[in-house]
Amino acid sequence: MGMNKIEYRAIGVIHSPFKLREGIPRQAAGAMEVRATIEIRPEYREGLVDLEGFSHVVVLFHMHLLKGYELTAHPPWDAKAHGVFSTCSPFRPNGIGLSVVKLERIVGQRLEISGVDMAHETPVLDIKPYVPALYPRQEVRLGWLTDKVGQMNRGKTGQR
Repeated sequence: MGMNKIEYRAIGVIHSPFKLREGIPRQAAGAMEVRATIEIRPEYREGLVDLEGFSHVVVLFHMHLLKGYELTAHPPWDAKAHGVFSTCSPFRPNGIGLSVVKLERIVGQRLEISGVDMAHETPVLDIKPYVPALYPRQEVRLGWLTDKVGQMNRGKTGQR
């Protein structure tokens, strides 16, 4: 079975304080006060209609500063290596990132957001409203992370 090439066009770009890969928080939970903007390309501006009523949005983006990937990862919460698909490692085969951020306001075609873990000039692939009722909430299992949640909650999210 051959690999299919998939192409996406960025709908916008992130303007964040993180100019280099080093120093970017591993997850938005480690950067709740960090603010940034998403500048939507003019041809997609109409897609922002009615988004201002949501407090949070899901941002899908391309991690453009990363080169290559690894199929095992060493998360900061565990000395043991785990398969990349059981971690949130940024070194993934497709370099697609996902963050839930707080939508502060929309001005024209710019979204002002907080809780940012994305590099400056990151291409944005999609934006969706965060609707808690649409995501599983009961009987959630955390796999190998079950015993690590306390460490994560104490702010040990680290940096990339």
